[in-house]
Amino acid sequence: MKSHQEPSTRRSIMIMLKTQGPFSVSELARELNITEMAVRRHIHTLDQEGLLITETVRIPTGRPFLRFRLSERAEEHFPHNYHQLALDLLSELDEDAVAVLFEGRKQKLLSRYQSIADTQDHQERVAALTDIQHHGGYMARYEQQSEDQYTIYEYNCPINQIANRYDIACQCEQQLFEQLLQADVKRTECIAKGGHCCVYQIQFPSNSAADSE
Repeated sequence: MKSHQEPSTRRSIMIMLKTQGPFSVSELARELNITEMAVRRHIHTLDQEGLLITETVRIPTGRPFLRFRLSERAEEHFPHNYHQLALDLLSELDEDAVAVLFEGRKQKLLSRYQSIADTQDHQERVAALTDIQHHGGYMARYEQQSEDQYTIYEYNCPINQIANRYDIACQCEQQLFEQLLQADVKRTECIAKGGHCCVYQIQFPSNSAADSE
C-alpha cells in the first residue's frame, strides 16, 4: 500500500501548490490530513528534484517560516498541448512557408553549435552532438564502429507528432547533423515512421581519402 500511497500524496502536494499557491508545511499537513513529518519528506524530495521554490515569510511576532511554491521545472509534470498548438499553427502555412520555417531553425542551430564543426576529432564531434540531443529530450547515445564510422541512436522524439506530418522536420535534422559533423549521415530508422528509435549512420571521410586529395 505504501508504494501506491506516496506518489498519490506527492501528486496531491504538487496539485495544491499549482492551483492554490504557496503553502507551508503545517498548512499542507492540515489540508492533506497527514503528519508534518510526512509532508517534510515529500517536500525534501521535490526540492531535491528542483521542483520547488522556497520563500521565507517574516511576521511581526514569532519566528519566520517557510512556504513553498512550484518552480518552472515543475511545469513538465503537468499536461501540455504544445504539439497540437504547433500543428495548428503550421497548418495555417503553405508547404513552402513550412520549409522556410524549418530551414530557419536549422540555420539557428548551426550557428549555435558551430563549435562542434570546428572540432577536429571525429569522436569528440559525435559525442558533443549526442550530448546536445540527449539534453534536448531525445534520449540519445552513440556507438563507434571504427575510426570513421559511428551510429547515433535517439530513443525519444520530442517533436514526433510534428515530424509525423512534416517530413521536412526530419530532413532538416539530418542535414544539421551532416553540416555539424562534416560527414555523410544516413537515417536508417525513424520514430515518426513507426521505428523503435531514430538511427543515424555516420561516415566520416577516411584519412586515406583525405591524404589522397
